[in-house]
Amino acid sequence: QEYIASDPVEKLESPRVPKELPTVLSAEQVSSLFRQVDIATPGGQRDRAMLHMLSTTGMRVTELVSLNLGDFDVKQATVVCPGRNGRSKRERILPLPPLAVEAIVHYVEKARPHLMARHPEQEALFLNHHGERLTRQGFWLIIKGYARQAGITNITPHMLRHSFAMMMLKDGMELRSVQELLGHAHITTTQVYSQLARAEMISPIT
Repeated sequence: QEYIASDPVEKLESPRVPKELPTVLSAEQVSSLFRQVDIATPGGQRDRAMLHMLSTTGMRVTELVSLNLGDFDVKQATVVCPGRNGRSKRERILPLPPLAVEAIVHYVEKARPHLMARHPEQEALFLNHHGERLTRQGFWLIIKGYARQAGITNITPHMLRHSFAMMMLKDGMELRSVQELLGHAHITTTQVYSQLARAEMISPIT
């Protein structure tokens, strides 16, 4: 019996498993989510601000709920993602459009004081009805409720992030710039959105 000194397949590349393309929301579906929000309540004003934040920055839900009040700069119209979670360690400064700034300011000045009544020392930007930091699970329950009212099924917390990336690419933003906004460590992670755009596979969720 003879033994082979080296592995003959050592230098062969493993076959690439096709990565599933992300599902995105259409512009009308995003608008429909906004229409479900009752902005007459402190919770609704918070939810509108969160939807603006996610749909116009592409940040992760874990980043959204980790934001502190000091991360929002109204004068510069930016929000700082400090990279507190395990997915992204790099700080990112993300620009906010006027409508998003207006919604966040309204929430901070009018609604947040009501929500933080029990915990006036709370530094979290987005609070639950107990005055504590909103959790990822708490946000998920909120967005699922609005999606159900809007007739959108199979929604996931990441869909607003996917939709933001697609919108930026369709508007002509370079892939590297989209990568920076999303906080992807590798450009290959961002390229999946280019594949989706080229294939014109955007199909609304029903």
